[in-house]
Amino acid sequence: MLNNIGLPGLLLIAVVVLVLFGRGKISSLMGEVGKGITAFKKGVKDGTEEIEKAADDSSDTPGEKARDVTPNDTDRS
Repeated sequence: MLNNIGLPGLLLIAVVVLVLFGRGKISSLMGEVGKGITAFKKGVKDGTEEIEKAADDSSDTPGEKARDVTPNDTDRS
């Protein structure tokens, strides 16, 4: 059903949305969407830096390796 929406259909939808919500409401909504995208990108960047820092810190301490902490079935009573 949505495969055959062309340029005229998209323009009609845009006009209807503009009439229903008004220009001010739409511009403020788009501003909030932009702030959300910026905050998301910043969060991803901070998370990546935190992971890289943790990896660098763990490689500085030789002798520490990952160990298996999975409980054995025999430990259950």
